[in-house]
Amino acid sequence: MKELVEFIAKSLVDSPSEVSVTEREDSRNVYLKLHVASSDMGKVIGKKGKIAKSIRTVVKAAASKTDKKVIVDIED
Repeated sequence: MKELVEFIAKSLVDSPSEVSVTEREDSRNVYLKLHVASSDMGKVIGKKGKIAKSIRTVVKAAASKTDKKVIVDIED
């Protein structure tokens, strides 16, 4: 999941070198924190959060075969 989020984010932003994803996992959930440059926050979130919602939907679909819930947080 981490690689998927990182690939999508790097495709969207102007400075892909500043994209990083940290992953934390417990028994039921996988937490992914996406860090991007402050100038790229708008590109990752999108108008009314549509791009962020799309990223979360794609990750949720990719994780559907596992028994864990994936939570994606976007930070600058």
